[in-house]
Amino acid sequence: MAEPEAHLRSYNFRREREDGWRDLDSLVQRVQRSGLANLSAQELRRLPELYRSVISSLSVARSISLDRNVVAYLESLSVRAYFCVYGGRESLGAGIRRFAVHDFPAAVRAARWFIAAAFAVLAFGAVVGFVLTMNSPDWYYSFVSDSMAGSRSPTAETETLRAALYDSDDTAIDSLNLFASFLFSHNAKIGLLSFALGFAFGVPTVLLLFVNGLTLGAFAALYASRGLSWDLWAWLMIHGTTELLALALCGGAGLVLGGALAFPDRYSRLHNLGEKGRMAAVIAIGAVGLFFVAALLEGFARQIVTDGIYRYGIGGGVLLAWLAYFALSGRKAGHGRD
Repeated sequence: MAEPEAHLRSYNFRREREDGWRDLDSLVQRVQRSGLANLSAQELRRLPELYRSVISSLSVARSISLDRNVVAYLESLSVRAYFCVYGGRESLGAGIRRFAVHDFPAAVRAARWFIAAAFAVLAFGAVVGFVLTMNSPDWYYSFVSDSMAGSRSPTAETETLRAALYDSDDTAIDSLNLFASFLFSHNAKIGLLSFALGFAFGVPTVLLLFVNGLTLGAFAALYASRGLSWDLWAWLMIHGTTELLALALCGGAGLVLGGALAFPDRYSRLHNLGEKGRMAAVIAIGAVGLFFVAALLEGFARQIVTDGIYRYGIGGGVLLAWLAYFALSGRKAGHGRD
């Protein structure tokens, strides 16, 4: 008689509660198809109530050892409903907008001193590379690889160096694109490496930024020695302001990781790394976006605009736009928590 009684008990249990289960199942299916926006205000209020009812039914079903099929169904329904009630409520587009409008600029503001330190290391490397190369051109070969230099070396004629910045013939454009592509790929790699290696107390991050600065400084010294500084920086400004800013952001993110490990304060290093690591990751992901924007500027605007004044104007305008974005964007949404 025990088995018929168990079946009867399971039947009565389902009959008393099955309508609520079906209602929740229907709401969950609609949310999975079209999102929470597809539910009315009344349905949104019912969703958590029905979810709690199913959780209660599941607890009872387990405690009195009801039919396994009933328990399995309730477990599946409760898991699906959980993600509807407590899971992400944003669409992919909304998540991207929130990241771009608030999360990324807020993280940059929070790590501004680390980013400033990364930029200072990069600038110091550029100054050292510039001074050493100006005093002895042989240093150029130590800081600039042959694949990057191409025809731009201390032995090149001044007109050849200038032609690479302005001429529109195929040889000059190919030479220009080679250096531009190197800058993008090289800086992107250095940027992501400087972030990823920040866990080593930030030491590799500092070294990578410094070496990258040496390369930039040596290249600037070569053109300065021929009286072409104005032309070089005009050429670099259009995409360089965005690209070097992205590099500094990655370096700053790496220093955030290094600082979390080196100065854990009252928390453990692991806990501090977890807290600061999320902010650093947001900055690094956003910096990848800046590298992409720099690539677009490099591939289009810089090739089209050849007048030095306009190049400086575009580069300066882009830099001001980035600074305004990081300073102002998302402050209201952040409620002053930056």
